[in-house]
Amino acid sequence: MKVKTKSKKVNKAWLNDHVNDPWVKLAAKEGYRARAAYKLREIDETLRLIRPGHLVVDLGSTPGAWSQYVRRRLAPDGAAVGKLDGTIIALDLLPMEPIEGVTFIQGDFREAEVLARLEAAVAGRKADVVVSDMAPNLSGVESVDAARIAHLVELAADFAVQHLKPGGALVVKLFHGSGYAQLVQLFRDTFHTVKPFKPKASRDKSSETFLVGIGLKTPPAA
Repeated sequence: MKVKTKSKKVNKAWLNDHVNDPWVKLAAKEGYRARAAYKLREIDETLRLIRPGHLVVDLGSTPGAWSQYVRRRLAPDGAAVGKLDGTIIALDLLPMEPIEGVTFIQGDFREAEVLARLEAAVAGRKADVVVSDMAPNLSGVESVDAARIAHLVELAADFAVQHLKPGGALVVKLFHGSGYAQLVQLFRDTFHTVKPFKPKASRDKSSETFLVGIGLKTPPAA
């Protein structure tokens, strides 16, 4: 019973923090599906990654907050609906509620059928920016979780190598801890410029951080 009581207290504390979180309140006010939108916004506003006319691929897009931000970034007047100057393709294993102007593909991009749908959507173009908010279900076992996190980052990096323009950018989520240094090195081996980033909208007590890679070192053959 003590374990259950503690669990209830933890859940109640988390819920209380979540409800009172200023970023959660701001997201609700501005029409974003999650506070995560402000993490990407800060990264983008600092590094100026996403511009009108761009093709942006959003990996692990559900519930859609990052796609919502990109959609507003590509709109001439920053609107959530209406005219769009650019292309947004979102992918996730889970379903996602539609976002005007965003092409959503549900499935695993490692599978041939899903990749074929992506290829059809990009219509021969390379992406200007790939963003990945993918995260595994954490088990609490550090070595297992580190391996799962590393696998998703490696998948995103491999995807970027195959689908980014030579001067394009990749943004991924990862966590400080076992394997972090190796993932940073993977980015340094893959991109000319690598920048770690801890947005203000990331909770202080969270080990969550982001890596940004800009400019592929060895673009794939045409």
